Amino acid sequence: MARRPLPRILSNGGAQLTRSRELARTAAGGAADVLQPLITIARGLRRLASAARRRWAETPKDRRGGLLFLAASVVLVVALVPYGPLLAVVTLMAAAAWTGRERARPAPEGPDEAQTRRLRSLYEALVPYFSLPDDPDPLYAHGGSWEKAFPSYEFDDDGRFGHLVIRYPAYFTDGEAHSRTRIEHLLTAKAGRGREYHFVWDEEANHLSVAALAPLPTDIAAQRFVTAPGETVLGFTDPTRTQRTLPLSPGADGGAARDVPPVVWRTGIRSTEPHLLVLGRPGTGTSTLLRSVALQALHHGDLVIVDGGGTGEYACLTGRDGVLAVECGLTGALTSLEWAAHETERRLIALNRARQEGQPPPEDTRRPLWVLVDRPSAFAHLAAADGRRDPQSLLQVPLRHGRAANVTVVVADQLDAVDVLGDAVRQHTRARVVLGPASAEELTAALGAVPHTTPVEQVPPGRGYARLGTGPVHRLQVPATPDPYDDATSDTHRQAVLDLLPQRTTPADGDHAPVPEEEEPATARLRKTGAGASVPTGPGSPAAPADDERRQGAPEDTPDDTPVRETVPAKASAPARETVPSETPVRETVPSETPVRETVPAESPVRETVPAESPVRETVPAEAVAAERA
Repeated sequence: MARRPLPRILSNGGAQLTRSRELARTAAGGAADVLQPLITIARGLRRLASAARRRWAETPKDRRGGLLFLAASVVLVVALVPYGPLLAVVTLMAAAAWTGRERARPAPEGPDEAQTRRLRSLYEALVPYFSLPDDPDPLYAHGGSWEKAFPSYEFDDDGRFGHLVIRYPAYFTDGEAHSRTRIEHLLTAKAGRGREYHFVWDEEANHLSVAALAPLPTDIAAQRFVTAPGETVLGFTDPTRTQRTLPLSPGADGGAARDVPPVVWRTGIRSTEPHLLVLGRPGTGTSTLLRSVALQALHHGDLVIVDGGGTGEYACLTGRDGVLAVECGLTGALTSLEWAAHETERRLIALNRARQEGQPPPEDTRRPLWVLVDRPSAFAHLAAADGRRDPQSLLQVPLRHGRAANVTVVVADQLDAVDVLGDAVRQHTRARVVLGPASAEELTAALGAVPHTTPVEQVPPGRGYARLGTGPVHRLQVPATPDPYDDATSDTHRQAVLDLLPQRTTPADGDHAPVPEEEEPATARLRKTGAGASVPTGPGSPAAPADDERRQGAPEDTPDDTPVRETVPAKASAPARETVPSETPVRETVPSETPVRETVPAESPVRETVPAESPVRETVPAEAVAAERA
């Protein structure tokens, strides 16, 4: 027997009911929007009626007659006045609409139950630190009132402390760092871990202000910052710690332009902290900070980079305009740092001469020179193993005298290798940066002061603290400047770094720039000029050929009656000049600190002008040369 199908209303009744409910909700919502004024007026009339009923109930019975007579008089006057009833109805509707409007619920006064428990718990935790047994009127006591101890408090949306003002007794040793540290650690644990808190101790009023700090922005990429020459942006900090802001360009991800407070490091001859030391653990962003500093320094100066890590973090800077060298080996590091030391000495000598002569500084001393050294402790171990010189010893001259010579040194190393750093590095790097998680003792040893915030265990890369000279300790977030050649780098950050790199001036590996054609030697020009010609020699003239080349060409090309010049290197301590002509008197004039000029009477007179510090040349006849060779 075949089964008959169910009725249509039973087979799809659920769908029809669902659609009916949706239609009913839509109709109710539309009706509520249309009838909202009427609903408001009706609510107001109900509230006015309730208020009138309460007023009538509160009025004594002996005064109700007079109240009724007054109400009747008002109604009569309104009825007799032209347009009175209409005005009365309009006034009643307006009063009802005003009374029936939706009002925001007033904020509850005082903390709720959960906030009260949190304040009570914090108060009880502070009792052992802020109380004494002999205190006759203790502010903190077990079971006491927390209202006097916490005059001001604020909570965030999560129910944790956003701001708190704590009173403490006058006998608390708030001038001792150890006592302060204990209270700060306790408040960090009770107020909620995972956030940074800023502590302000008012020793005069015996108040402690605790504020939860918002996390620093980590989405700031490398870009051309609006700074003056001699200013370098190390990172960004809280708006309460600095009064200056920098405009940031919109990011490639569509972020809006904004102004952020920076940490600006000033270098140059007027800087009080001309050198920088960066410390941190692996992966905390020390190489990122050095790369950011290098990209900013290339706009106004030259770079010498020494990479002790040997990971190729600075390969993108190789061969760029303004980058003099990028060394990863011990030999190259020693050579580059030795050149930097000699260049510092040369600049000092040139500046000293210019000042003595009353002249402006030479052009070749005005362009800043930056020496960036990453992980010099690795080179120290290699040099000790090979019995060679520690590269850090070559940094003494740039560190001690670099400010006057416009030379800046930036050293970055790991936090656990501070003891390996040389004394010159630790003494002359007055600008300090510590990146990554670190204890209060490590921060104090590296920065020379205790931060006003509590360090946290989990921090993003590039997050740390900075202190410039004797100034305050700032929270710091380094702009994202990753290695563009790293596969893990995002396309946005890679393109941001590549846009800041200058053009390449040195060809790739294996190729060499075209060498200009060498100038003609001075002896060849002397032969072409003939007798009676004069060949000037000095700082602007070409260098003389080597001794071997002259000796080979003397017997063949030089006649016997032509004197041959031979260059003999002079002693560095006392340069002198000897002239031995054949049966001819010699007149020699050597003024003080002036070029030496010799006049040699011969068949082919040659006048030669040589600076005092140049090699000494000795003139002998051709017969003497031939006899000496024989």
